[in-house]
Amino acid sequence: MKFPHFLPEHGTIGFIAPSFGCVMEPYNTSFHRALDIFHKKGFQTNLGPNCFADTGIGISNTPQKCGEEVNEYFAKGDIDVLISCGGGELMCEDLNYINFEEIAKLEPKWFMGYSDNTNLTFLLTTICDIASIYGPCASTFGMEPWHESLHDALDLLQGKKLSMKGYPSWELMQLRNKENPYEPYNTTEPAKLVHYPEVYAKMEGRLLGGCVDCLVTLLGTKFDQVNAFQERYKEDGIIWFLECCDFNTISNVFAIRRAMWQMDNAGWFQTAKGFIIGRPMHFGEDDFGLDQYEAVLGILRKYQVPVIMDADVGHLPPMMPLVNGAKAVVPEGYGIVVDA
Repeated sequence: MKFPHFLPEHGTIGFIAPSFGCVMEPYNTSFHRALDIFHKKGFQTNLGPNCFADTGIGISNTPQKCGEEVNEYFAKGDIDVLISCGGGELMCEDLNYINFEEIAKLEPKWFMGYSDNTNLTFLLTTICDIASIYGPCASTFGMEPWHESLHDALDLLQGKKLSMKGYPSWELMQLRNKENPYEPYNTTEPAKLVHYPEVYAKMEGRLLGGCVDCLVTLLGTKFDQVNAFQERYKEDGIIWFLECCDFNTISNVFAIRRAMWQMDNAGWFQTAKGFIIGRPMHFGEDDFGLDQYEAVLGILRKYQVPVIMDADVGHLPPMMPLVNGAKAVVPEGYGIVVDA
């Protein structure tokens, strides 16, 4: 596994938009504030050509231009790390224009993003053998004051913090909008983990995962190299971190269950050492007696490995930044220690 160099003091952060750009509010205003904050912290910034583009369908620009931006910015020697502008819907269409073979030959570079950015964070690791960060996108850094999770994300990019721990509360109802673009997380809900088995056991393995909505789209395509990745690291095994977004608005918990079944039957979980499951977007809903917990455990229980649910991963913030490809230990108490 190739680990990029960390962001140095006064280093340069590049911003690209392989999914949506920062055009709509509150993302445009909060992204400009984020840039100001990074500048005040002493960093340089370099904005890709699609950061403010709005001509694509479900992404910032055409798939070809989005893919070209990715190729260009991974090759730039004067940029230390990359952060995605935002999530979106159809980043998968970029993939035919991203030169993963060439990126794998370059000096590795950290890329951070989540949601639709799973298309890049996951494939950088499974195809290119480059560690990546499943963490907040650019405009989130425009909130004031910063939540602890944003400090964690920047500290991880700088190599100052490699151990993450869940946060005491989370946001169910977002207050940030176009009238209040800098509004911090509205963390009103106390954190409470659900885990299987009830007597918690330690996990050790390589972290791998992202947004399930995107992962099942990749499954079975030429970009699906998960089983080859598992073979390379079969001695380590995998700690899967998974979270869902649109599934819970389209067809609720049954879509989650179908996705888990699909990944299971594709062999993705054959070396699983444990699972960290984020809170689904429509938290607490059930349908015909199936809830968010049994949607997962109904498929994963047979593996007899630890499963942590309602974790700080994904679309209901805050989110712990997690390193795809890193060896990690999840000890009792739900801290995540990364060996980078």
